[in-house]
Formats: sequence, C-alpha cells, structure tokens
Amino acid sequence: MILWCDGPHDAAENMRRDAALLAHAESGTLAEPVLRLFAFAPHGITLGASQDPAKVLDLDACRAGGIGWAVRPTGGRAIFHAEEWTYSLTAPIADPEWGGSLREAYAKVARLLIASLLRLGVPVDPAREAAEAARPGGSPACFASTAGHEILLGGRKLVGSAQRRLARALLQQGSVLLGEGHLRLAELVAGPADSRARLREELERKTAHAARWLGTAPLDRWRDALAESLAAPPALLAGESGLKALTLAEGGSYTPAFPSSPVAPGLEDPGPRRAP
Repeated sequence: MILWCDGPHDAAENMRRDAALLAHAESGTLAEPVLRLFAFAPHGITLGASQDPAKVLDLDACRAGGIGWAVRPTGGRAIFHAEEWTYSLTAPIADPEWGGSLREAYAKVARLLIASLLRLGVPVDPAREAAEAARPGGSPACFASTAGHEILLGGRKLVGSAQRRLARALLQQGSVLLGEGHLRLAELVAGPADSRARLREELERKTAHAARWLGTAPLDRWRDALAESLAAPPALLAGESGLKALTLAEGGSYTPAFPSSPVAPGLEDPGPRRAP
C-alpha cells in the first residue's frame, strides 16, 4: 500500500484528487492501493454524488460566507469539513487485501481505522450491523445517520464513510471528527430556520468527536498510527510529491464552487454506493 499524507486543500481540489485516483485505478495505471490522508483548507462542504446542491444548500449563504463546496465521487450526504481528519482509500476491486465485495471492503477499512484510533488512545467501537440506515427523504447530513462498518465513540458516530465502485476499482472516503466544526452544516443547508435548528440538534445528539484524546493533532500523527497498524510497512508519500508519483498532476478543477457542481467528467454513473 501507498500511504500518502497529502495535507490540506480546498473542497474542489480534494475531490479532484480522489476522482483522479479512482480513474487511474479503474484504468489499471495505479500500481497499488493508495490510502490518502488530507484536510480542508479553507473549510468547506462536500455533498454525495446524488445530492442536488441547489436543493440541499443555501447557496447564497455559502457565497456570503465564502464557503466553497464540491460534489464527492462517492455517495452519501452533506458534510461540513472543519475539525477532522479525512481519508480516502483507492484500490482495485480484485486486490486481495483491500478489495472484495462492498461489505468486505468496508470491513477491511473499518478494522484499520479502529486499530489506528485505538493506538492513539481513542476508545472507539464499530457500529452494529443493525444500526440505523440512511432513509430516502431523511436528513441531508451524513453524520445524522449511522450504517454498518462505521465507527462509534460512546455510542455516537465518530467516523462516516462512503464508497464508490466502478467495474474494476473502488474509492472509499471518510472523515474522523476532531471537534464540533461539522455542526456548521446546519447554518448552510436550505430550508427554514426551524429545520436548520433541528438538524443542528440532531447532529449534536448523534455525533461524537475525539478532541479529548487528539485535540489539534496533525495528520502526521494519524499517518504514523495507520502505518503501525498495517500488516506490512507502507510506501510513504508526503504533500505535493504524491501528485507526481501517482501521475495526478494534470490540472483542472473537479467542480466549480458556484453556481453548480457537476460530477467529474467520466464519472457520471455513480454506481453502487453507501451513505455516510
């Protein structure tokens, strides 16, 4: 595995890089699975591939607040990315260690994330298989629901993940909450004030964060815990060096911030996915 501690980018660039990784894996030009660690600077929003930004977000409020957004290659629901660690795992579906069925791939990544967080002293546990699943017409927020293979802290959702599968490759994206920044989503969704207030209350009630154990720990700390949790030492990449090494340096924005945010060219069919 390649473990790429990529660092912070805006929402559009983060999604461009993950979409490019998935495209390379699908074409067979990605030499081995890539676990990419990143953050959002400035803070921003991502939406699931099937969400309509004009219906989910108050675009005027986003514009006024300078909040950029992008549509993820994966499914699921909206997330405000602020105080968190974020990851993506890109791999061939046929890869014996990180591929397999939807359920198998989710379980493999969950085991690695749990092992790394336990190494860091965070007392996490996996969500039960019978946990609440995403419901049509339900909350627009990812962290307002919990599905199997997601990771809990004190019975509340700490890590949300979503997966995209093409014919030969998969991409899984997810976030580990380190603070309350994700609650800002409630200020920026479309709808009346009372519905936004209910969303914030739901997020406060259903989510947990690891600030008590991790505070403002840098991505490097998580990288080290993940590397120690892998069965074999990974090949390490850092920052922009990963672009050249993984042939992702071609330019072009994944999605514009306003006024619309289409799925990346060549990835229009979202395929099987699961809500974070």
